[in-house]
Amino acid sequence: MTKFISNLKKYRLFNELTQEELAIKVNVRRETIARLENAKYNPSLELAVRISRELNTPIEELFIFEF
Repeated sequence: MTKFISNLKKYRLFNELTQEELAIKVNVRRETIARLENAKYNPSLELAVRISRELNTPIEELFIFEF
């Protein structure tokens, strides 16, 4: 089973964004950001790229998948 670890909250706070602000910037609902931060939802590649670009952080630092 793959383990999903999210560092999204750390980087979102570093960029001084609320969940709502980030959600608007990447065109998703606030709840999606909350679920990503709590590792309850695996992002699509497209969403991971949009978040990565918005936070100016490599995808590999935001989301970690341990196999």
